Amino acid sequence: MSTRVFIAFIIAAAVGFTALVVRGRSVDEAALQAEARGLIKDYGAALLGVLKSTLESSGPVEAIGFCNREAPALAATASQQSGWTVARTSLKPRNPNAAPDDFERRVMTEFVAQIAAGTPAASLHHAEIVEQNGARVFRYVQAIPTAELCLTCHGSALKPDVAAKILALYPADQATGFAPGQMRGAFTLSRKL
Repeated sequence: MSTRVFIAFIIAAAVGFTALVVRGRSVDEAALQAEARGLIKDYGAALLGVLKSTLESSGPVEAIGFCNREAPALAATASQQSGWTVARTSLKPRNPNAAPDDFERRVMTEFVAQIAAGTPAASLHHAEIVEQNGARVFRYVQAIPTAELCLTCHGSALKPDVAAKILALYPADQATGFAPGQMRGAFTLSRKL
């Protein structure tokens, strides 16, 4: 009888420990998701604010130059200040350095299917803990919908000077032909656990 009690105790303890670990992980994941959303909100607002200002003060050709020079620096600053890796990617990247990795490509491909089924791009996000180079990494991807402002440089009817500047800075550009509401790309964040 004491063996049965002992085994029951061990099983109960294991179940309790597993429940604690699962609960702890979901709380951690929820906190990480909230932190990632906050970083995206801040980074996206900073990027959009400077881009709008540059568009208004200097026009779209200079705004393309801004994106080429300053957008990567804003992402690097957000990464350094937060301890996360903060970036943008796309299935149709403008900058080849922003091409998606396999994880990002899979998630964005799933987003495209959801958008085709009627889900608004602005509502799409995905969080997952993955093994990456032998470490556990929290990954968070959030779709970037195409807004009217984006069409100046990412739409189908680009002005000749805009198209020329894009070609000069990004000879392998794929990031045109978008319509409002389509997924232009995604914010992608990661953090080692």
